[in-house]
Amino acid sequence: MAIKGSLREASLPDVLQLLAMGKKTGCLSVTYRNNFGYVYFDKGRISYAAIVNRRDRLGDILVKSGVISRAQLEDVIAEQTKSRDRRVGELLVERGLITRDQLHQQIRVQIEEAVYFLFTWTQGSFSFEADVVPDLQDLLVSINPESLLLEGARRVDEWSVIEKKVPSFDVVFELDHAKFAAAEEEVSPDQRAIAVLVDGRRDVAQLVEESGMVEFDVGKAIYGLLTAGFLHRVGRTKPQPSDPKSEQKVQEHRNLGVAFYRTGMLDEALREFRRVHELLAGDPVGRFYTALIFLRQDKPQEAVSVLQELAMRGGTGVAVLHNLALALERLGRLDEARQVNDEAIARGGDADGLVHLSRGVLALRLGDLAGADEALAVARDRFTTRPPPAPWFHFAGLVAAFRGDVERAEAILRDGTSVHPRAAVLHANHAAVLERLGRFDAAAQAAQQAVLEDPQLAPAFKTQGDLHYRAGRFDEALESFTRALRLAPSLGPDLHVKLGNLRFRRQDVRDAAAHWERALQLDASNAAARANLDALAEAR
Repeated sequence: MAIKGSLREASLPDVLQLLAMGKKTGCLSVTYRNNFGYVYFDKGRISYAAIVNRRDRLGDILVKSGVISRAQLEDVIAEQTKSRDRRVGELLVERGLITRDQLHQQIRVQIEEAVYFLFTWTQGSFSFEADVVPDLQDLLVSINPESLLLEGARRVDEWSVIEKKVPSFDVVFELDHAKFAAAEEEVSPDQRAIAVLVDGRRDVAQLVEESGMVEFDVGKAIYGLLTAGFLHRVGRTKPQPSDPKSEQKVQEHRNLGVAFYRTGMLDEALREFRRVHELLAGDPVGRFYTALIFLRQDKPQEAVSVLQELAMRGGTGVAVLHNLALALERLGRLDEARQVNDEAIARGGDADGLVHLSRGVLALRLGDLAGADEALAVARDRFTTRPPPAPWFHFAGLVAAFRGDVERAEAILRDGTSVHPRAAVLHANHAAVLERLGRFDAAAQAAQQAVLEDPQLAPAFKTQGDLHYRAGRFDEALESFTRALRLAPSLGPDLHVKLGNLRFRRQDVRDAAAHWERALQLDASNAAARANLDALAEAR
């Protein structure tokens, strides 16, 4: 059950204490104007935290602490641009520049800094959604929220003072070079680092980005330089809106929509993005998330309409094209989907494993097994820092099986169930492949695991039924087949043939005939069903 509220009514430290005391697990999303952050909890302890659209501070923290040099960091960042799903920390460990223990220690610092920054948000809203976990690639920690409260309170007090002179992140300052040069010994290292970057054009947000320092330290440094008379305010980088209240409402609804979307509250997210559209028609962020919601709600036609609108307006980035291809695929417009997906690859998506995964799925659905195999192999290479997602193992296993390489299919699915042990479909597919290989005991175990993970998965019950049927356990087979049929009435002709056989064994001729006729409706060339019906007609 979601917990929602306003930061004016309940401060973030109070919310953190409440979640800690309740030993909650899930995601706390926090929005304030155009800012959005989230904190993940695991049994009341903070496991991850981040600020959306905020620069990854890990490398900067390592440089500032003297663990690596600025040149080493820039070299690794340059390498990271060639493979977007590889993280700076993993590359540093791989190169031997830091140990894994150092990486975990600095990630903890980065997460703490994110929480401290959230503490300074005294307005906005929050929403907690239970049982939401971080992405697989995120390195997790375990922090008692109460250990952060004292430092957080100190920063909140200091930030309230800083905000009086640094009211927003779009303010621009210039440096009094002569005065600063005459008093260099009076400034701190952080103040000196910021002063070097102040040029009358960069705003505070750019100073944060280019200095690599966290927002609090930059604000504190600017405040000190202003108080000493070294800086003067010269303007802002963003023109003030004619209706600031309207722009603030757009930002609030947009950020609430993102927060609801991330926590799976799709109807609430759609409501917020519709309000954004009412206030700012055609807002690209709001329209893109609206399309994503339609996809998750299984409304592909609506998603196509929105994504095509975005594509026609320009800004056809990889994400827009990739999701448009997914929506077209769901509508069965496979050739169009393939063209759009190929365009996504050409426009910068070549490094994205998910885009190549979609290319492989489309090739499979179009009957191009060799092309599907090739595309899935490329996709596998693109997932460099983490294993492929469960759908990759699913489709790679299917392609290998369809190409007659059952042993390779079994190896792929075995790896998949190891990486994604909660993926019921992978266990069900693995069971079916093991059955084809004659490894019936292992197949039974895999099928049982599949139904334990998802009691609504019809193919798993079908495989269980096949195994019982083969072993002569006809009562168990009938029960498994019946459950499979209840969950998926059009699962396949083979299911109806065997159900007919089992009903006939019980002398239920009418039901037997009905199942065999249904098998012929699904597959008019089914020889077993035709032979059984002919024999039944002759017997009558």
